[in-house]
Amino acid sequence: MKIIYNDGNVGECPKEMELHVIRHTAAHVLAQAVKRLYPHASFAYGPATEKGFYYDVDLGDTKFSDTDLPAIEQEMWKIVKENLPIKPFILSRVDALKLMEERHEPYKVGHIADLDENEPLSFYVHGEYIDMCTGPHLTYTKTLKAFRLTDLSGAYWKNDRKNKMLTRINGTAFASSKELENFLKLQEEAEYRDHRKIGKEMKLFMFEDVSPGFPFFLPNGMILKNALIDYWREFHVANGYLEISTPLIMNRRLWETSGHWDHYKENMYATHIDDEDYCIKPMNCPGSVMVYANKPRGYRELPMRLAELGIVHRHELKGVLHGLFRVRSFTQDDAHIFMRQDQVVEEIGAVIQLIDQMYSKFAFDYTLELSTRPENSMGGDEDWEAATNGLVTALNQLNLPYTINEGDGAFYGPKIDFYLRDCLGRTWQCGTLQLDFQMPINFNLSYADETDARPRPIMIHRVCFGSIERFIGILIEHFAGKFPVWLAPMQAKVLLVSRKSEGYAIEIFQMLKDAKVRCELDNRNEKIGYMIRQAQYTERVPYMIIIGEKELETKTISIRTRDSKTVSMMPDEFLKKITAEIANRV
Repeated sequence: MKIIYNDGNVGECPKEMELHVIRHTAAHVLAQAVKRLYPHASFAYGPATEKGFYYDVDLGDTKFSDTDLPAIEQEMWKIVKENLPIKPFILSRVDALKLMEERHEPYKVGHIADLDENEPLSFYVHGEYIDMCTGPHLTYTKTLKAFRLTDLSGAYWKNDRKNKMLTRINGTAFASSKELENFLKLQEEAEYRDHRKIGKEMKLFMFEDVSPGFPFFLPNGMILKNALIDYWREFHVANGYLEISTPLIMNRRLWETSGHWDHYKENMYATHIDDEDYCIKPMNCPGSVMVYANKPRGYRELPMRLAELGIVHRHELKGVLHGLFRVRSFTQDDAHIFMRQDQVVEEIGAVIQLIDQMYSKFAFDYTLELSTRPENSMGGDEDWEAATNGLVTALNQLNLPYTINEGDGAFYGPKIDFYLRDCLGRTWQCGTLQLDFQMPINFNLSYADETDARPRPIMIHRVCFGSIERFIGILIEHFAGKFPVWLAPMQAKVLLVSRKSEGYAIEIFQMLKDAKVRCELDNRNEKIGYMIRQAQYTERVPYMIIIGEKELETKTISIRTRDSKTVSMMPDEFLKKITAEIANRV
């Protein structure tokens, strides 16, 4: 595949760059198509992304919806068939500003103002369309083989909500039609598994306009959430964690000391109480620090593992809210470990093994990523080097492969992130482990060692699920709502076929209920086919127990699974089976 660089040189595209170049070129063709159909449109940013491409467009007063996308896509195909050559050229800053002003591109003019004054600027032209860009691009529009516009969203100019909301046109592109077809099939499957749709069908959670971004958990959702929390608690008790609960609201001085006020205040909710500024906590760590600091500590108390299911609040822009995946309030399954220097590597290894064991029940594969010091960080070089080396040593001792993500650590320390891979091959960052030398310094933490000196402890921040709400969303989509029996809000449903067998159905229902199986009795005057479809496809109940005259006569039960398998069993045999599955969490 030939590509052209901004200096005019043409060469073979490196394999690792192919998708990026294809998608970046598609973004330019998209903009050209939009300009042909909406001559008054002006353009902001239009990059390639990991999953496709987009262009942020100002359409003025034009009302725009998803129904307009097919016409734009059709215009893009016209541009492809015209086989326009794509060529670069260079302009001085002055000439670049003049060109963009003449073409009525205020956002490009604003972007030029952010760039180095002494650097010339590169542009690409195909047909009548000119865009400021560093490239590289395909050499002709006809080499763009497979693309699709997917949807619209909103985006603030420069990601600043004080600026105008623009229309973001999203799309994707691939090297071949076959790759695009496979992607679209995965998208269809993802839509089928959408946790928002399934959550509504199974009555798990809801959202209301009175509280955007704040989920309401319904009774079925609370059953699921509490099952996860019970699982979480068992692991933590067995691994020596002490559970605590800290306040939702703490004063501003605390957040200034922790560093959050300087590094995170744009995402924090604040209020004024008793003539003081207070913040609703976006993170649990300062609360754990207060618990540690409430009395003198000795070296024999370390490591001290404090766990908290803390509700945190973070201000997210309305445009990025997305079901349970992006909310403004969530339960973080946090823990903070205070330890001595000689315990660091062992504790990191124990955390990694704990998270690995917790994930084993969900059939997730995962990968590890080590994120290093960001630009906006606290602390000195020596502490950061020691913290990063501690994480690397633990990973090497466990012989675990990992990739390095330069500059993406937390502002107070480097971290290891766990990326889960679901049944569709999508990755989700859930568990994380952050090594922190800074917060113990900020809060002047110490412990008495064997010589009665007062060294500082080192701190680990870690989560397993991350956000329990988000993890539930991931599980819903991973299992398509067909949860393992131990997680299912309703584990069995007794369906009545005939009134003559109602007494026997009630008997079976009571047997299951007494064994603490989550079950319901459906004795409505409905056709059995309707009741089965509702239980199997809407409620996604693992086991449907069908009771008719035949079952009454033989004192058996007919079991139908979510996968439409049916079998006849004795009641006590089924009870033994389902209670074992619940107890063993399978």
